[in-house]
Order: sequence, then C-alpha cells, then structure tokens
Amino acid sequence: MNKLYIGNVSAEASEEDFEAIFDQWKIPHNSPVLVKNGYAFVDCPDEKAAMKAIDVLSGKVELHGKVLEVEHSVPKRQRSCKLQIRNIPPHMQWEVLDGMLAQYGAVESCEQVNTDTETAVVNVRYGAKDQARLALEKLNESMMENYALKVSFIPDETAAPEGPSAGGRRGYNARGTSRSGSPSLGARPKMQSDIPLRILVPTQFVGAIIGKEGATIRNITKQTHSKIDIHRKENAGAAEKPITIHSTPEGCSNACTTIMEIMQKEALDTKFTEEIPLKILAHNNFVGRLIGKEGRNLKKIEEDTGTKITISALQDLTMYNPERTITVKGTIEACARAEEELMKKIRESYESDMAAMNLQSNLIPGLNLNALGLFPSGSPGMGHSMSSIPPPGAHGGCPSFGQGHPESETVHLFIPALAVGAIIGKQGQHIKQLSHFAGASIKIAPAEDVGAKPHRVVIIAGPPEAQFKAQCRIFGKLKEENFFGPKEEVKLEAHIKVPSFAAGRVIGKGGKTVNELQNLTCAEVVVPRDQTPDENDQVIVKISGHFFACQLAQRKIQEILAQVKRQQQPKPTSGAQPPQPRRK
Repeated sequence: MNKLYIGNVSAEASEEDFEAIFDQWKIPHNSPVLVKNGYAFVDCPDEKAAMKAIDVLSGKVELHGKVLEVEHSVPKRQRSCKLQIRNIPPHMQWEVLDGMLAQYGAVESCEQVNTDTETAVVNVRYGAKDQARLALEKLNESMMENYALKVSFIPDETAAPEGPSAGGRRGYNARGTSRSGSPSLGARPKMQSDIPLRILVPTQFVGAIIGKEGATIRNITKQTHSKIDIHRKENAGAAEKPITIHSTPEGCSNACTTIMEIMQKEALDTKFTEEIPLKILAHNNFVGRLIGKEGRNLKKIEEDTGTKITISALQDLTMYNPERTITVKGTIEACARAEEELMKKIRESYESDMAAMNLQSNLIPGLNLNALGLFPSGSPGMGHSMSSIPPPGAHGGCPSFGQGHPESETVHLFIPALAVGAIIGKQGQHIKQLSHFAGASIKIAPAEDVGAKPHRVVIIAGPPEAQFKAQCRIFGKLKEENFFGPKEEVKLEAHIKVPSFAAGRVIGKGGKTVNELQNLTCAEVVVPRDQTPDENDQVIVKISGHFFACQLAQRKIQEILAQVKRQQQPKPTSGAQPPQPRRK
C-alpha cells in the first residue's frame, strides 16, 4: 500500500531529481527511487507518507516541464475491488457520498483516510471487480461542487481470480452480507456544515462587530476558523441585519457566542437598556420538525437550556423569503446552549432531506435539483436559497425534464381532509404562493367530489417540473404541520389519467411492466381492472408512496405514454417528399 507509481516523467528526470523533490517537501521515503522511461517507483515507510506524497505532488509539481502524476502502485492482480477517492469536498455529507457510490454497485465498506489536506479521502471496497472498474471510469476527474475527484485502484490483498459479478441489485449488498465500515458523521472528522448559522443583529451593533478597519471580525474569523458574512447592504434602513457564519457546528457556535458577548459589551458602553435576544434564521422547511408534535421538541430545548424560545408566524413568509425567525431569550450561556440544540435539529433535518433527494434524484433524468429551489443551499446561506426561482412570468427559467416545451399534466393528489386549511393558508395566501412558485394551477376539489371522507383531492396541472415543485411542497407542508409523526414518512396517493388503449402498456404482459415499475420506484402502482373510460376515453392509474417514489413512478408512466404516442404517429410513406415552401 506504500509503494507509489509516478507517471508523466520526463526522459531527462533522474533519481537525484526525485530525491531532491521528496527532500524539499519533507516526504519520508526509502532510497533508491527506481526511474524508468516515462515513469518511476518510490517506496514510502508508511501510508501517511504515501498519502502526503500524493496530496502534495500529484498534479501540482513540475519536473523538466512535465507535471507529475502520483498514485498508489498496484500490481494488475491486485487491481480488483478497492478504490481510493481523493479530493472529496470537505463539507460533503456522508449520506450523499454513499448514494453516489451506490450508483455503481454494492459497496461493502467505505473508510475515511486521515490526511492533512482540507479535502477528504476515502477507501472504498465494491462487491465485484466490474463494479469498481465502472466507478473508477465514471468518477475519476468528475466535478463535484467545484472539486475534481481523483479515483485510483489501491492494492486488494484479498483479490481472487476474476469470476462472475456479485449478486444483488445495483446499489445494494448481495443477500446475507452486512455492510461494514460505512462512513458516518460520528466517524468523520469535523468538517464544515452544509447549513450555515444565520443570525439577526440590531443594526446599531454592526460597527462594533466589524471593529476598526475590520479588526474585530477578522479576529473572530481566525479564532473560530469560520467565514463570516455581514450583509450590511441588505434591507437598507432596517433595524436588524443578517449575519451568515460558515464553519463546523462548533465553529459556528463559538462565533455566535463571541458576537453575543460583543453586543452585550457595546450595549453597556452605549447605555442601551433593552434586552438583546439571540435571533436565528431558519428555513421554513425545517421548522415543523424543530417544533415537534405538540411543540415537544421546542419545549424540551427550553427546559434543558433555561431559555424562552418563540418562532415568527407563517404569515411573515413569502416565496422570496422562506426563513422564520427563532427568538431565544436568556443569558448568553443559556442562549449559546439553545443555539447548539436548535441548529443540531436543523442540520439533522437538512441532512435527512438531502440524503433522500440525492439517493433518488439520479433516477429522474434531466432533473436539476439545485435549480428547483426546494431546499436551502449551503453556499450562499439559507436566506438566499430561493434566488434561483425565476421572477413572475419567467417560467422559461425553470429546469426542464426534456427538450422543448413539456406538455402539461394533471395529477390528483389525495391529502388528509384536516390538512386542507394548512395547504390553502390564511385567506388563500399559501396556495397562491405555492401556485406562483411552482408555475402550476393548484385547486382543492370540493368535498362532495370525494367518496372517502378522510381525504380531499388537490388538483395540480402543469408541466413535469411544476408537478415536482408543487407536490414536493405539499408533502413537506404535511410533515411540517405534523399530520404525520416525527419518524413517520409522508406517503400519499396520486391519480393520473391515461388513454384507455395505453393502460395495457402500463400493466405489461402478465403485469410485467407494472411490477418492474413498483420494484424500481418503491411506489405502489395500480391500474384498477374493469374501469369504465371517462368521456375522454381515459382511465385512472393509482400511485401510492413517499414523494420520490410517487415522482419517479409518474415520470416513468409518462415515458411509456410518450412512447405509445410516438408509435401511433403516422409514418411518412416511402418516397414521399416533404412539402416545399411556395416561392413568392
């Protein structure tokens, strides 16, 4: 594992050149360096030295006009199931990495390698040789959040002669094997959180937080290893200004505490007598889970920290401002403890949502999750997560699932009857904002139109991306408003209509297609038998499951319908010429 291969070596390079480079960068190695025509080998005393050589030299150090490429030297017989992936973004979540790796096969283990670099390194073992090779081909040099991944084989001492591929579905272990060494947040070194801490501070204290020529804020940044943005130009004339803190959870908390201490000192110096509470900004998507059923989560944090916590009203939200203000009152020490607990809950919700999105979204072709604006983005701060949403009327800016202008679709989504008020909102504000945000027509069917009284129907009409956005928000709203338990997944039933002559294609011979649909999407798909087609000669397909399962099933069924439609189009007769434009 400690022998290195050095590629792209100039014909002029000598053993002395490599000795000088390794000495210059203080990389321990064993002499001599074996130099061949165009490449070289070097032994390192341990894995740490080998990793340092790869991190410091590969793609960065030039020798006689050629940039060196350094990686583990792996004999052909040991190029089997083990890969090393380097240059992983430092704030990438483990669930996202797991989902990405699972696209290429059954991951048996994934272990982090301790390095001195900012980016992360993992060693991955796949269940089969062809799976590892596919992952290498697809991931090497691929871009992830502006980082180019570096993937190479590492010696697999257990490698056996190549045989048939391991069983099991792609992305899952073969039956009977347990996954070991899976990366987890507990095992991972502390890295920058995807969710920054956003706080509001009184405008009169901004100068003290920045300090003379920026000295105070630079000092806070240095001491807490954080990046702090004070948005002074936002909301000109406003009584409060937002501050965004990017760091590890611990770094964010330390910076927040320091800012609170600076404000308290400034208040004493300026004889400011009003209480200065801690105000945290949180995306509305997370607030329902933060509050918990009957407010239990929030009450527990108040009791544990000795603080009083209130959250701004839903009515204050707009589609361009999806944040709620969490006001915490208490001593600085108590507020600091409350901030830790509140942000811990928010980060857990974010990680859960993003893991679900990333694990499922690769199955929906052409879907640009970042452009949908459904979840806060970690980079610019939660308050700017909606910046990708086009202005009113600019639906051309919406992400597209295909080329050209996708056709409008109609979906009937069944929700609990008690949730109708939450979806409509006060004076219809929520449903109006949702319709505007998604670019879809959204209506609640009258109660008398529904046979099953516990449910009401939401009728959503719009193209695929509008369906995705509208349905995602409705699923999320039901979770936030506690219509489902804290550990209960939101599962709803959706109905779509298909031409009666195409229903057989959705079912497939002997039910093959519908069974494959259910296996692929994890949704329950039912085409009720003996349906009488409606006046448009259409029948209903019922889809039940969690959000991504329903979405994927809808997309796959629409693909089948598009295929049927193409096959029904009249083919041009042999020898026929397209009509020629008349000459004027």
